Amino acid sequence: MAQMTNIIVKDDVATAYTLVPITDTPVPLWRSVAASTPLEGQLRLSFMVDKMKSGSYKVTTKLEVPVMETLGASGTAAGYVAPPKVAYVNTAIFTMFVDKRSTIADRMNCLRMLVGVLQGATSVVDTGTLANNALTDVWKGSSAPGPQLFNSLVLPN
Repeated sequence: MAQMTNIIVKDDVATAYTLVPITDTPVPLWRSVAASTPLEGQLRLSFMVDKMKSGSYKVTTKLEVPVMETLGASGTAAGYVAPPKVAYVNTAIFTMFVDKRSTIADRMNCLRMLVGVLQGATSVVDTGTLANNALTDVWKGSSAPGPQLFNSLVLPN
């Protein structure tokens, strides 16, 4: 199994979030640790591999991004202002179904093509907004938890 380590992700405005390992049981789980955000408002990332009745595998990554309510400018007459709460959670789930006979090259090629679609591939630009022509080979040898989940079906611990 791969070792669970911190994972750094960036949002749309290039804010970097450090996701730290929380547990590997029953599924590997990471969470952000922003000091100014309550526990419910922290980002969450999980990985899962489930063996299907057919012998194939269902490989899933799930990212949950809570959005906090904005506090009002005033509180009660006594000056009390309620703590922020989660307004809603945006959740992205990527699932790949892989046959037990598939190879790492097969899985990484499929992943590369879908990432291209998610990045905005069109009839003009085959990879979308990021050139990932070499990513399949990079992902094959990667020791990062995301690629290892999909290339070798390895859950971090």
